[in-house]
Amino acid sequence: MKKTNIILLVVIAVAIGVIVTMVGDFSTYETFATAREKEGKEFHVIGKLDTLQAMHYDPIKDANLFSFYVHDKTGESHKVVFYGAKPTDFEKAESIVLTGKMEGNEFHCNKILMKCPSKYKDDQVAVSNKQI
Repeated sequence: MKKTNIILLVVIAVAIGVIVTMVGDFSTYETFATAREKEGKEFHVIGKLDTLQAMHYDPIKDANLFSFYVHDKTGESHKVVFYGAKPTDFEKAESIVLTGKMEGNEFHCNKILMKCPSKYKDDQVAVSNKQI
């Protein structure tokens, strides 16, 4: 075989390896039940804040400890422990995406993404009512 053919095969093999590892990193939103089945593995769980349960955040005692309860898309509610500061306007979020893993009966997350209500939503309703 020629040197160029060997180099080309190596480059193709490396490219396939990179593609396979990138595809393995894509994840979907899971539930607490799935996270509990595979305890220790990191998941993305989407849900809503459980406003009936109390949130705990005491910045004087520990500014990097925030705990709250979330309902996942199946309605299952679990305590979530976040090692970081409480996000601004957390209570106003329509939905929450948590990245973390189950540890016992608690979900320990290292990242919180919030979907907040659109500030233009009320304006659109007002405009559509005026046009009628």
